[in-house]
Amino acid sequence: MAGPRPVVFSGPSGAGKSTLLKKLIKEHENVFGFSVSHTTRNPRPGEENGRDYHYVTREAMQAAINNGEFIENAEFSGNLYGTSKAAVQAVQAKNLICILDIDMQGVKNIKKTDLNPMYISIQPPSMEVLEKRLRDRNTESEESLQKRLHAANVDMEFSKEPGMFDVVIVNDNLEDAYKNLKQALLEEINKVKKAKTSS
Repeated sequence: MAGPRPVVFSGPSGAGKSTLLKKLIKEHENVFGFSVSHTTRNPRPGEENGRDYHYVTREAMQAAINNGEFIENAEFSGNLYGTSKAAVQAVQAKNLICILDIDMQGVKNIKKTDLNPMYISIQPPSMEVLEKRLRDRNTESEESLQKRLHAANVDMEFSKEPGMFDVVIVNDNLEDAYKNLKQALLEEINKVKKAKTSS
């Protein structure tokens, strides 16, 4: 694929992935872009087709998946979600680094494609810290929290598998984690900026 190398971000809920991504995008405007995922769920109030998601029918999405048009896809609560090759190419065509924020299943699926992204895992310093962060959010039931903690535990083990990620960043201190993240992406960021100044 032409254009900058995409970046796959993965890590458990509460590890601070969204916070780090927001900082990165704010500091480096016009360097990163998000691919717009497809989903078979209905739009929520305020969501826009083509901006938040590409909203499609299950039949259309299943046909595209069978046709090999998706890099990764998964089913949550009876709805399909996925990232199409075209969505990533649309970002790369603008000479932006495409950010893919996906779960472990998605990472495993992308490993089987020819996308060749950089894989970055954002991890909490420990399960205790993660549990405290999730509890402090006060956004879910005990049952839902236990599910998230179980998923996080599996995720943390997965991030230790050799060769799974190019970079594993432990978010113990936001500033340090952000520095490490920028350092990991420096070469790609500079390539994009250089290409923009020379065009």
